[in-house]
Amino acid sequence: MNIVRHIQRKWKVQLKQQSRIHQAGFILKGGLSASFDPFLIMAEDVFQKEAFDYHPHRGMETVTYVIDGELHHKDNHGGEGVLYPGDAQWMTAGKGIIHLEAPPDGETVHTLQLWVNLPKTHKMTPPRYQDILSENIPERQEDGVTYRVFSGRSGATTSPTKNYVPVTMVEMLIPAGAEAVQDIPSDYNGFLYVLKGEGVVGKNKVKAEKGEVLWMETPDTTVENSEIRIEADKDLRVMFYAGKPLKEPVAARGPFVMNNEAELDQAFEDYRNNKF
Repeated sequence: MNIVRHIQRKWKVQLKQQSRIHQAGFILKGGLSASFDPFLIMAEDVFQKEAFDYHPHRGMETVTYVIDGELHHKDNHGGEGVLYPGDAQWMTAGKGIIHLEAPPDGETVHTLQLWVNLPKTHKMTPPRYQDILSENIPERQEDGVTYRVFSGRSGATTSPTKNYVPVTMVEMLIPAGAEAVQDIPSDYNGFLYVLKGEGVVGKNKVKAEKGEVLWMETPDTTVENSEIRIEADKDLRVMFYAGKPLKEPVAARGPFVMNNEAELDQAFEDYRNNKF
């Protein structure tokens, strides 16, 4: 029998003006990586072209989900593509990549982006993109609830997305009056972000509404599996993320995430010497 997780804490995301063409709010703030392990930061962004220029990454992965608009991406390894609402992209920076993410001229795009740490054995893996397009996402339908499985699994439904760190990413569409039940390995850290609606979450039935993050407790148990329960008072649209902690040292500076300061220094030197 699965243990039902409690919600440990929750907070509200506030979008703030970063520039005339960019609003942003932190879902997970940097500097708390030990608590969020294997996750580093997560942001909600509303932006136009030129809000972000070409920029590098090393030692981590970005997971981008498009809420609204059109997002074009291009990198220095010849990769490029377009994401539309309901699409996602799993980008492994690995040993180094320089890329650009932007909507078309005159358009605005609304996204979520999560940074996932890479284990030390894969920090310098070759870069790769996995575009997870809406029409190809495995779906589970149960008790009126739709589960869109971007990574990991939900019930018996499994995603083909490749992970270096085991991560479950599921979008849940829960009609008013229905209950969603999402299974989670008991040793995973995880959270939910509400995009729409109202309801109650967890064994302790914490009230949840649009723009709120709900961080789950990690049960102190040897039982293999746990689950989170979400009851919708109004139609809910919820993003669920959970991952297996790496329990490794984290050294981060700007867009690079390594295990120590010497590796960060090397990342900056390699970038300056055009070795990405």
